[in-house]
Amino acid sequence: MYGPRIAALAVFLLLTPFPTHAQTPAPTASGKQKTEAAPAAIPAVVDFREEMRRFVQLVSTFARQHRPDFVVLPQNALELLNKVDPLDDTLKVPARTYMRSIDGVLQESLFYGKPEFGKPTPEKSQKRLIELADFAKSNGLKVLVVDYAKERKPVQDSLRRNAARGYVGFAAPGRDMALNRLPSYANWPRAENSLSILSLKNVKNFVAIRNSAPMGRQDEFAMKVHGTNFDMVIVDVFHGRVPLSKQAVETLKYKKLGARRLVLAYLNIGAAASYHYYWKPKWREGSPIWISAPFRNDPDKYYVEYWRPEWQKIITGDNKSYLFGIIDQGFDGVVLDGVETYRFFETGGELEQAGN
Repeated sequence: MYGPRIAALAVFLLLTPFPTHAQTPAPTASGKQKTEAAPAAIPAVVDFREEMRRFVQLVSTFARQHRPDFVVLPQNALELLNKVDPLDDTLKVPARTYMRSIDGVLQESLFYGKPEFGKPTPEKSQKRLIELADFAKSNGLKVLVVDYAKERKPVQDSLRRNAARGYVGFAAPGRDMALNRLPSYANWPRAENSLSILSLKNVKNFVAIRNSAPMGRQDEFAMKVHGTNFDMVIVDVFHGRVPLSKQAVETLKYKKLGARRLVLAYLNIGAAASYHYYWKPKWREGSPIWISAPFRNDPDKYYVEYWRPEWQKIITGDNKSYLFGIIDQGFDGVVLDGVETYRFFETGGELEQAGN
């Protein structure tokens, strides 16, 4: 019964390159050279799901070394909560180390928005996602949902259905870069409360904005969001082409009524973009080797071989990393975008390239 799988594995082994890593001498305080240990070798056969779990765990470990209460919230990819036997995909066990490294999960389009904005998600997809979300909830993880709808009826239905299942829902009035304004119900968020929110477990509502530039200058944007009473705000690190200032982040941390709330930043760990600060002029698909194919709906964004140490160092690990910058700006946590990139590599690049 395992004949086809073993044959496929043999082909994969033959086609998979074995990367080499140069050891770069590093100067010591005395100016002499010392040899650093080479990065861990990339396995000949990549377990794409396990490598993504490990990456998320690296992010979590680094962040909590600096802030023990830092929130780590992967978006989508609920399948990572279980490990699947490589020879029998009917056997699954909880990925407990992974689950202990995160605070919750955020799922898009659970009830509305897949594949069409404002339309109900197909029941088959809903059923599968609810089963996984309930599994997360039963293991002590907070479940948050972003549905995509702006008309009153689907918005109310989305919020009601999420609340009924014990999830925290947000009905987004736009998708990706079009998510650039507050929802119509911003003045009366569901379960509005006057309490200060210092932990994800106490969040009863939230708002997300992917593109804050249309909302005015940084100070104008921050004040508009400050004028709401959501328990948590999720925003992009950048306002247009420049990072949000520490002052803007601090303003976002307070509700209109004065109570404290959480402010999280989006961080894409599965894709590189040519418009981000770390991009170098000569980079392109295949150069460096870990830059893979561009997104079909965004040719300035590329899938990355996220298990490579070179990419992981850009994201986390020292005070020059993207994550350290987010912590230094004063954010309370991150929403990890791009976690489901493992699907792109599992399918050999045949996955429909969508999302951020």
